[in-house]
Amino acid sequence: QVQLVESGGGSVQSGGSLRLSCAASGYTYHGICMAWFRQAPGKERERVAIIDSYFRNVYADSVKGRFTISQDNAKNTLFLQMDSLKPEDTAMYYCAASSRPYYSLACTYDYWGQGTQVTVSS
Repeated sequence: QVQLVESGGGSVQSGGSLRLSCAASGYTYHGICMAWFRQAPGKERERVAIIDSYFRNVYADSVKGRFTISQDNAKNTLFLQMDSLKPEDTAMYYCAASSRPYYSLACTYDYWGQGTQVTVSS
């Protein structure tokens, strides 16, 4: 059974930091095509950060320079370090993975976690 379990969300003040974790199990963890998405109430889902099919870290413009995606392949765990948080970062954050990632090809995400809530107050 495939599981992506996020943790680390919470409530912080503007300028604070949080570190999200996503523990993956039940499938072969490839280390590419791993992603963090977020969705705020009334807004569309936004791709925040990914490790793409070239093992590159790619960020949305809205978080560039503040968020860092990383992983521990030995522990099948994906991380999102979030610094200098802003109220507009408030959202449910989801971890996503591809069941069949291929080097250099476009990533599609078909495994999803249940989400972890991040709330940033001003």
